[in-house]
Amino acid sequence: MKRVKMKLDAIEAMLYFWQATNDREKVGEAYLNNLAGLPEMQYMYDNEFNPESIRKTLSAISNREPFQSSVKKERVFWNNNMWMMEDLEYTNMMVTPLKVLNLDAMIETINEKAKASKYEEIEVLFVPGHQFEYLIIENKLIINFFRVKPDLYEENKVTIGDTLLLDFIEEKLIELINQ
Repeated sequence: MKRVKMKLDAIEAMLYFWQATNDREKVGEAYLNNLAGLPEMQYMYDNEFNPESIRKTLSAISNREPFQSSVKKERVFWNNNMWMMEDLEYTNMMVTPLKVLNLDAMIETINEKAKASKYEEIEVLFVPGHQFEYLIIENKLIINFFRVKPDLYEENKVTIGDTLLLDFIEEKLIELINQ
């Protein structure tokens, strides 16, 4: 493995949505459809959760309409997005460390700990997921952004579950390579 590429496009798009909606601006259906069509979002889709799930969930939030769904993944997605808008300062605390992550520093360590990689480049994508913590698909580590937890008392401490963010990413990249 020679490169680790970070992709935050979906989170950047969601930041706009959360901020605009919080400011009581209407986010149009075209924006929601484009967001649902982002390549990073495709990894979340299955027979229960699809682009229409994202559109109708975010549309209900933007329009301040009640949201009901029989699909648990849609309800979790709605709940996670409402939580982001409750405290945009906390949301920014979640995003800021991701924007400055330098994953190139861990390439050598990962190459030492893992088997020989069949991939020269690996992508780490953060997406506004529903129930999963992370997914590994081909050369991609897809991490559910809603699982990122900045510590309120210890500056620069960010975890996923009980694991420090960089340790979590390193552990999952080794898992990806060893598949």
